Amino acid sequence: MSSMLARWQALSPELKSLLRIVAALMFLQSGTMKLFGWPIPMPGGGSLSLASQVGIGGILEFVGGTLLLVGLFTRPVAFILSGEMAVAYFQFHFPGGFWPLVNQGQPAVLYCFIWLYFSAAGAGPWSLDAALRRAP
Repeated sequence: MSSMLARWQALSPELKSLLRIVAALMFLQSGTMKLFGWPIPMPGGGSLSLASQVGIGGILEFVGGTLLLVGLFTRPVAFILSGEMAVAYFQFHFPGGFWPLVNQGQPAVLYCFIWLYFSAAGAGPWSLDAALRRAP
């Protein structure tokens, strides 16, 4: 049993990369929805100005999500996106009530802390950051 546990624990770096990739794919969809109306149109069917707060959020989510997906500049990008999600929570969700379940802020809170984790922990071995460190 301890051998199986040791093998499972040895996968921790790869699982960290997998968490980053899956979270970035989910996060990226918020940016593509805002900027391109894909995979679903913006709520209300409206368009947005890139210079608006929602437009800047869409740019951050699309560009930052893409960089996190491939694991490039992970620490600074994750730190910026963590801040974006904190602002999103307190500006848009928190006024609707204290509890994230009530104010529909669960994704913002989760992304805030996931990106905060990656800002400290780095991207993991399956990343461009790791590949650049290995390059001669």
